[in-house]
Amino acid sequence: MPPKRIVLIGGGHTHALVLHELRSAPLENTELQVINPGTTAPYSGMLPGFVAGHYRRDELDIDLASLTRRVRAELIDGRAIAMDPAAKRILLDDGTELFFDVASLDVGITSEMPQLEGFASHGIPAKPLAGFAERWESYRGSAGIKSIVVIGGGIAGAELSIAMSYALHSLGHQASVKLLDRGRILAVNSIRTQRRVRKELSRNHVDVIENVVVQRVTETSVVLDDETRLEANFVVGAAGATPHPWLKDTGLGLHEGFIVVDRSLQSSVVGVFAVGDCAHLAFDPRPKAGVFAVRQAPVLLENLRRTARGAPLLRYKPQKDYLKLVSLGGKKAFGEKHGLGFSGRMMWRLKDSIDRRFMRQFRDTDQINEASSVHPDSRGGFQGHMKR
Repeated sequence: MPPKRIVLIGGGHTHALVLHELRSAPLENTELQVINPGTTAPYSGMLPGFVAGHYRRDELDIDLASLTRRVRAELIDGRAIAMDPAAKRILLDDGTELFFDVASLDVGITSEMPQLEGFASHGIPAKPLAGFAERWESYRGSAGIKSIVVIGGGIAGAELSIAMSYALHSLGHQASVKLLDRGRILAVNSIRTQRRVRKELSRNHVDVIENVVVQRVTETSVVLDDETRLEANFVVGAAGATPHPWLKDTGLGLHEGFIVVDRSLQSSVVGVFAVGDCAHLAFDPRPKAGVFAVRQAPVLLENLRRTARGAPLLRYKPQKDYLKLVSLGGKKAFGEKHGLGFSGRMMWRLKDSIDRRFMRQFRDTDQINEASSVHPDSRGGFQGHMKR
């Protein structure tokens, strides 16, 4: 039989782990293509540490070019902007058309705010991560007074606010950081988490402004609906998880813009799967947490194999609870699981160890069989817990 063409759309964590695992267990009678804007994909678990200055920029990146080369897959540097599942066709931003027999989407989410006047011109979405990391590195290294406003008081916005304030003050910058929310910050988090993170916000000189509505963003300020102007030369959008707009025209079943998948991680169209933050687990809804995305990898890989040969699919069962770790600016972290909370430098060392071990499996060429057994049991606030 002619080989099946499998296309992985997006270089998210699940797809990266699938590529890693393929080194020791290749797909048979298939052609594999990976579509991603760029040859690397940032690991979200280490982003707050990078923002705070604890990691280099290159330490965040999963090398997709190397992963695809090792398994003889084709990496296509481009961004998917449309998909026709019935015709098995994908359209890229440069006009390229690709066709598939089996496809999987792992394109993540965005923090863009198209409805907010001026944000597209003067704001920086926290996701996708690569763009944000690049803009932050440039801003952090520039001269002048720093005035930051973070829109969105979930755990992601709080964690980034703490990290940015810590980094700038550590470098001796004159800086102000404001965290805004239309309600109360951290409202969906446990009381224990709220208390600990609020304490760290205060300790790192982050001004929390609650119950406000942002009307527009200008080149020099954030304007509230009562015309109050907050000086800002770096405005970050961190207000929740937003699906990529192009998904709404795919014809796939959606829930609030996210791709609905069943227990096998398959969408409403046979042979089209979705994983990570872009997927909605209709059978057992879960927060947009990276730990679920990571543990989907073995199931997705096996189901790609089975779909290619027409076999029954495996079921994915998400875990009920997991250790949630939040960076606290300096080399400290807060962790919570089963209602118990822990904080301090020991928690940072645990988080750092987990994150570095996760990344090491992609970089150590001798560790071929480690992918299935190495995955974070925790994902920090920016990449884990209830805000997404």
